[in-house]
Amino acid sequence: MVTIGVDAHKRIHVALALDDAGREIGEWQGRNSVAGWRDVSQWASGFEGERQWGIEGAWGYGRGLAQHLVERGETVFEINPRWTAAGRRRARKPGKTDRLDARAVALFVRQEAPLLPVVRTEDDSATLNLLSTERDQVSAEIVRLRNQIHALIVHVDPEYQSRLPVLKSRSGLAALEAYDAPGDHPVQLERAAAVRRLARRLALAVEQIDELTDRIRTAAQTRFSPLTGLCGVNFLTAGMLAGILGPGRRFANDAQLAAYAGVAPLETSSAGLMRHRLNRGGNRRLNAIVHRIALTQAHHSPEARAYLERRAAEGKSRREAIRALKRFIVRAIWRLWLECEPDSAAPSMEIAA
Repeated sequence: MVTIGVDAHKRIHVALALDDAGREIGEWQGRNSVAGWRDVSQWASGFEGERQWGIEGAWGYGRGLAQHLVERGETVFEINPRWTAAGRRRARKPGKTDRLDARAVALFVRQEAPLLPVVRTEDDSATLNLLSTERDQVSAEIVRLRNQIHALIVHVDPEYQSRLPVLKSRSGLAALEAYDAPGDHPVQLERAAAVRRLARRLALAVEQIDELTDRIRTAAQTRFSPLTGLCGVNFLTAGMLAGILGPGRRFANDAQLAAYAGVAPLETSSAGLMRHRLNRGGNRRLNAIVHRIALTQAHHSPEARAYLERRAAEGKSRREAIRALKRFIVRAIWRLWLECEPDSAAPSMEIAA
């Protein structure tokens, strides 16, 4: 088995190949481009026997190369940079170069291949991830524009909220686009003009987020409707979950998904005292979605309310009870995700980020 580690960067990739004994048998460096991907594939085909690849940043700068290799039947593993960082610190040469990074990736793949997440061909879940990410960015832009408008208009008319509709409403947006300063001072007039310009940008962002929301909901109905069987999950949330969880079955069990979502508590026991602390790692977008589902269930699900009351009777705080509820929600999400991917190959045992 030939193991190839790739250190992926924005402009260049560096690959290093090891044989079964861990000896270096080849090194490649080339541009991060379609021609570069073809070149590294041809370079690797010169090694006899089966090949396995590890790419640091397989969903980042190495995404193009990873998909290029997967489409050609290669086995590719996704490598988190944190996994190889510890190995570099323990190495005889603890320096950091592209070549050493590629070697660290290859060594990690040789040792942990059965436990690593396999990169799969992008499917419609990748499209949902793209749309969801763009929607999050547009949503942040809407908040920023509203804050800018408020900061300007409050200098023109500090009591504008009593005269204008709520800024988040359609009528409020229309009022902002036609806003006129109450006085005739040149600076006030310019502030009012700035408010109108920002309002037009805000109207465009609102239009875009509505379009993205409709596209996500429509796309989620084709394959991912089982996720809506969970209280607190509509088609929009289902599409956002599918974008993060896919493609394919990336998680072998709900415990791995919980760790990836950052809802699995970390044990910090010592001297016979068992304690747990909040896990601040994992995918924070997924963590935020699970948190919103938990809050929705706390208000609308009788089963969730009963569970929270039972945890409170055990002496848990409200926050601790919500954290425990989020763990059960992730288990339910994982089971429903299996219904969305009935024909997928069995997943590898993933080390969650």
